[in-house]
Formats: sequence, structure tokens, C-alpha cells
Amino acid sequence: YGKTLARGVLLTRSPISFAIYSLMTKAAQCASTTVSSRFIEVIHDNNSKIENEANVAGENVYRAFRFWQKVGPIVAHYKFTQFWLNARQASPELRSQTWNKLHHLHAPTSLDVILELRGLYVKIGQVMSSRADFVPRPYVDAFGRLQDEVPAWSSDRIKRIVKDSLKTRQGLEMDQVFESFGEVLGSASIGQVHRAVVKPQFAIGGKTQVAVKVMHPDAEQRFAHDFSVFRWLCRVALPGWEPILQELQRQMMTEFCYLNEGDNLASVRTNMANSPYAKRLIVPEPAMALCSKNLLVMELLEGTKLAVAMEDRLAKILGGQKDLAQKVLKAKQQAVFEGEIVNAKNGNEKYSLFHELSKIIEESNNGKHISIVGKAIKTLQLMSLAKDIRKKLDLVVDVTGYQIMNDGCFNGDPHPGNILLLKSGKLGLIDYGQTRYLGKDSRLSLARIIAALGKNEKNPAEIADAMRAFGFQSQNNNDEIVAKQAALYFDSDSEGKAMGLATPQTYLQHLNSIDFMEVVPDPAVFVARTSFLFRGMGALLQQDVHTAKYWRKHAVKALKKEEASSSEKQ
Repeated sequence: YGKTLARGVLLTRSPISFAIYSLMTKAAQCASTTVSSRFIEVIHDNNSKIENEANVAGENVYRAFRFWQKVGPIVAHYKFTQFWLNARQASPELRSQTWNKLHHLHAPTSLDVILELRGLYVKIGQVMSSRADFVPRPYVDAFGRLQDEVPAWSSDRIKRIVKDSLKTRQGLEMDQVFESFGEVLGSASIGQVHRAVVKPQFAIGGKTQVAVKVMHPDAEQRFAHDFSVFRWLCRVALPGWEPILQELQRQMMTEFCYLNEGDNLASVRTNMANSPYAKRLIVPEPAMALCSKNLLVMELLEGTKLAVAMEDRLAKILGGQKDLAQKVLKAKQQAVFEGEIVNAKNGNEKYSLFHELSKIIEESNNGKHISIVGKAIKTLQLMSLAKDIRKKLDLVVDVTGYQIMNDGCFNGDPHPGNILLLKSGKLGLIDYGQTRYLGKDSRLSLARIIAALGKNEKNPAEIADAMRAFGFQSQNNNDEIVAKQAALYFDSDSEGKAMGLATPQTYLQHLNSIDFMEVVPDPAVFVARTSFLFRGMGALLQQDVHTAKYWRKHAVKALKKEEASSSEKQ
């Protein structure tokens, strides 16, 4: 803590900084030596030993110690900086500059903690990386690696789990099922996915190429313990995050059985096959006969993650300049985050599409002259790319609205890593570990809110009444504020940004200060989280997303269908 506080003092450049730097550093060294010597007697002192099949309780003690050893100083640094800024009555400009320096300083360390401890911390990092409209940009950039760069467990360890699962549940040897068991396709918080080839008798729809999802050992116990550790962090440093953490825990602790996920895949696949989207989307088929609590075998979808495919296509347009493509995308994400895309729609010449495309083309040509024809071709290519991105994002958000309003069954964890652009041009929807189900009453109550919220001419009283019918309860029953809360939960937080409130959390705090929302029904939280994740995904894909506008047609159709059904019964 002392080392970090000392760095904080230097960062803020107060008059006493250099006088206390030496004292604080020495104090930190003494504390570090004392704490380390005490713990090293009972637990392992490096990450490689964490991965051994040691006593789970001992490992949990070590994980808690390592978490606070790394994160504690970061929390102290932020707390110290907040105290210093408040004491100085710092201007908004100074506050922004100081916080930005702090975010850049600590984002890499935070990523190191996640990659060392894995488990729950990977999942939290993934959620944060998909919320570019909510989380500081340095953390979004750093944690973006977690979508597809989580270190994999060793192949030998994974094969032991597969062998044990097949032997215990199916009475089969691994070589009786698989022709080959190959490369890691992805590693995440709970498990990792491998490419494999099954014997002909286990083919899925005539296909022997499969994806095998294997749960990491002791994942469930590790997550339960990590939640208790992270809850303390919320109490100390992130009080507004505790309800979010509770909801995340409720969702994630249902993921530790791949038999459930297999059933979810089968349900969603059937629903989509009978939907208007059947020709545009694919959900992999599970091989339930080979699945178990720790093992999920399913159809392999050959494709590229949507965000990666978009980046590759942009780089190709820019003459193969991958670095420039990444730079352009980050700039566009920041523009969405700061509301500049909204301003452009209102006629702001500075951010007009033509102006943006011209800048990109000039930068890709390294300042050299480019012919009018060449510039026109690249402009058309970039416009085509922007249109294609919007089209694909529209489809994913639209189909989720259909699933919520029509099926009452949807993915509660939509993030860029769960959407594949397939070679056929279709989109592949994967990872249904956090599938959510809505009962009929909740589905129709939500439909009434979305139907009212998605109108061009909104009626605050109508929206507020629909919110109360769903189970929302506010302290003062202020229709206007309840309607704004509805928009924040189920549509967009653009109004908060227009007020200068940069994040949904600060906007929510503002609304609650006027009329505190005392009761939020659980089903609403599931859907609101999905809406928020789509907004974050929109920022990552350079789009401004208003979910209620997409979902309204499905909400209206669901209400009409119910009305017709009720009339027939009468």
C-alpha cells in the first residue's frame, strides 16, 4: 500500500510528495516482507503451484492473499487520489486528467491479476471489456484480451477430465469416441474448448468435426470463494457494484453443469429453426449422449469472431495495416462512448461520415497523394463495411428481442466472443451457459414496457404504469423519473450522456436521488443486463444501440397474440 500511495503522491505532485516518498516506500517494504514470510509457510508462492491439484481450501487462501496483495494497493491509490482531489477542490479538467493517468497506470496490473488467478476474475474482466460505455477506456482496452487470449490449461490435464467423464458416465474410453483431440479454440473463465474429430457412429448431423467444451477442475468451488473475496472489494471500493455482483453470482453459479447448457443449446436451436431467422443464424447442435457435468460435445461452427472479422476486413481495405485498423476502431469506440456519434447525426460537420472516411484514407496512405478514383474506391469500401457491421449487429439485437418476447428463452451473456461470422455468411450464436427463461406473466409485463418505451412519441405515465405493473416500486412514484429509469434499463443511457453524466451508474445515481427505485424485479435485471451488454457491444462495433427500438415490434406482436388468444377463450 505504501509503495502505491507514494506513487500516488508523486502523481498528484503535491508539495509534500518527495518528503514522504522514502518513508512510505520503506514502510511498504517492511510490511511486504512480514506478510510474505508469514504466508509462505502455509501456501505456495507462485502461480505454477496454484495449478497443481492441491488442497482446494489451501489454494483459496492463497488466491485471496494474492488478490488483496495486488488489488489492495490499487484501491488505496484510488482512495488516496479521491481524497486529494476533494481536499483540493480540483476542477473537472484536473479530475479527468488525474483519473485518466490512474486508469492507464493500473489497468495492466489489473489484467495481470486476472490472468494469474483466472476463474471469476476472467468473467468480470470479460463483462467489463464489453462495456465501453461504462468502464474507463484503459480497462476496456486491457481486458479486451480476455475475450480470446485467456491462457489455456495443459492438454494432459484436459484429456484426463475428458477420459474420466466418458468412463464414468458413458462407460467409454476416449479412443472409442474420438479419432483425434486437437487444438484449443478458446479458453474462458469456467472451461476451454477444443477442436476434435469423433468416430462416425458419434457424428452430429453427419459431421464428425466437433467442438468439445471441458470444465476447468474445481471451477465451481473456486468461483464460490472468489465471489466472497470480490464482495469485500465492492464493500470497500465499489459500493454501487454489489447488486451487480449479486446478480452475476446468481447467473454464473447455474453454469457449472454442461448438461444444462446442452439442454439450453437444444432448446434455442429448436426455437431458431422455427423462427423467421432460421436462414440467417446457426446455433450448434449438442451431442447429449456424450455430455456430462464437466463435458459438452457439440457441432463445430467454422468461423471468426465478429469483432475480429470486422478488424481484418478494415485492415484489408487499409492496405493490410492491422495497427491502423485497430487505431481507427478504438477512436470510433471512444467517439461512441463520448456521444460524438449522436452529435454527428444532428449535423455536426466535424464528425460527418465523409470527414471521418477522408481522414482514415489519408492516414492509410501515409500522407502520400492518392488519386480521386483510388479515394472513391476506398470510401465505398469503408461505407460498405460500416453498413455490413450495422446489419449484423441489427440482426443479433433483433433476434434477441424475438427470443425474449416470443420464446421467453435468451442468452443472458451476449458478448462479442459469442458471435461468429461463418464462412457461409451466416452468424453463429454460441455459449448458452447463461440462458435465461421468462415466465408468461413476466414476458408480457416486459412487453408492455418495451411497447411503450419504443414509441417515437413517448408517454411517461404509460411507461411508468407498465413499470409498476411489472413490479418496479419507487419511493415517490414520479412518472417522469420512473420512465427515465425504464429507458436506462431497457433502451439507452444517451440522455444521461447528454446531461454530462458519463456512465450509466452516475446517471442511475442521479435518477435515484430524485425518486429512489426501491424494488427491481429479478426478471427485469436479467433483461436489463442483456440490454446493457448490447450497448457495450455496439460501442465495440462502433454503433450506438437503442434496444427498445429493435424489440418493440416483437413486444407488440406478443401482446396482440395474447389478446387474440384471450378473445378465443372467451
